[in-house]
Amino acid sequence: MESISGQNQILRLGVAGLGVASTLFLPGVESYDKARIVAAADRRPSAREAFAAKYNARVFETVEELCAAPDIDVIWIATPNQLHCAHTILAAEHGKHVICTKPMALSVEECERMCEAADRNGVKLLCGQTYSMSPDIQAMWNIAKSGELGQLIAINTWLSTDWLLKPRVAEEVDEALGGGVVFRHSPHLIDTIRLLGGGRLRSLRANVGRWMKERPCPGNFSVYMEFEDGAPATIVYNGYGYFDTSELTWGIGNRMYSDAERIPVRKALRGGNIDHETAKEGMRFGAGSSDATSMGSGHDTNAGTRAKIGWFGVTVASFERGDIRQGPNGIYVYDDNGRREVPVFGGRGTGMLEMKEMHEAIFGGKPIQHDGRWAMATLEVGAAMVQSSRERREIMLTHQCGLAES
Repeated sequence: MESISGQNQILRLGVAGLGVASTLFLPGVESYDKARIVAAADRRPSAREAFAAKYNARVFETVEELCAAPDIDVIWIATPNQLHCAHTILAAEHGKHVICTKPMALSVEECERMCEAADRNGVKLLCGQTYSMSPDIQAMWNIAKSGELGQLIAINTWLSTDWLLKPRVAEEVDEALGGGVVFRHSPHLIDTIRLLGGGRLRSLRANVGRWMKERPCPGNFSVYMEFEDGAPATIVYNGYGYFDTSELTWGIGNRMYSDAERIPVRKALRGGNIDHETAKEGMRFGAGSSDATSMGSGHDTNAGTRAKIGWFGVTVASFERGDIRQGPNGIYVYDDNGRREVPVFGGRGTGMLEMKEMHEAIFGGKPIQHDGRWAMATLEVGAAMVQSSRERREIMLTHQCGLAES
């Protein structure tokens, strides 16, 4: 009997892991009319019960059971970072297409194994949930690739936020398990810079700091990168929760706490008076509610309203004949005729955009742009930042790539 997907071109999605990440992409998947949420796996009974009730879906305790289940086309890997490689390979070996949450893995070697598994089993591998898929950045990219402003000459990004103050469990601040801002937050910024610059970075020099003893993982970094054509790019990042770049961006940002809230949170963190696991549990799927929107998705269901959430700092892309940056209602373009605003509607769309790209790849034959090799190149940059800081030298990059041609 022909599958449901074959008849109606509907992608049936299974979710591996119902933590905080799932609450960010599931609302976007719900809004995509060519996807159906049919299954999930999680070790927590409360999450499984809430998921089954909300989506009338099958639930499993293990990812192994999920991957072996029939009538699932795509599995979204949203398990902890250290499990991305094993779970992606497992899904591919069961013939499932894969969407993997950033970061793709913990090392370039793991990324290579994931890509090889997808190729060997004839399945698609897409790595998503990064800010480069935001309509703001996509609009900037469209102007960049049009050539109307000439050649790219520089990209500069600044982000200060409260990443280290947010509820964190042990693995999130264990650098060996992909903890800290380099693995967990920088992919948004690296992906954005690589997209706007064409993807192929040549080298970098970085300094990574670990300045909060209560959370001894990377919390800030500065990095200077060069593209193959010589264009420079920089990121300056601070996650300690003092100054916040949303002060410069019309209140739009990636912050969890207000300025006033940060004061008692910081004191409680330093005094060891926070139950991190309980706080984190309150953010996961099924925590007191079957609704998957506990943290919000960045997806604006009102297409006529600009969603003022989800920004990752300020990014300015400079060209021979002008500059581009984000604006409160879209993007600003500065050229020889002055400044103009290009409106951008809708929110970040996490979940919807990944499913749309996967659907077009499977049923329309379009290449996946945010594929495994693209994500591997982004992860290589993060790993090289740590190496450069440790060795205090420039690191040459060897796994960079451009976007797949449409």
